Amino acid sequence: MRSRYSAFAVGDPGYLLATWHPSTRPPSLELDAAVRWTGLDVLATSGGGLLEREGTVEFRASYVHDGVPGDQHEVSRFLRVGRAWHYLDAA
Repeated sequence: MRSRYSAFAVGDPGYLLATWHPSTRPPSLELDAAVRWTGLDVLATSGGGLLEREGTVEFRASYVHDGVPGDQHEVSRFLRVGRAWHYLDAA
C-alpha cells in the first residue's frame, strides 16, 4: 500500500500497473499532474498475514489539486500473486 502511494506521489504509472491485479488492471493509466499527494495515513488493516492470500487496507491520502486541499478515503483490497501483493479494488 505504501509503495503504491509513493508511486502516485512521484508519478510512476508503470509501478502502479505492475502492482495491480491482472483481473482488474486497466490497459493504461494516466496520472493527473495537477495533483500533489501530501500524506498517507493507514487507518486499519485486516488479513495480509504471511500465509494469507487476501488483505485489506483502510487509508486516507491527502492531496492538493490546483491549490485546493482534499483527501481520498478508501478500503483497498489486495490479493497475493506469488510472493507479491497486488491491488484488486476498492471495497
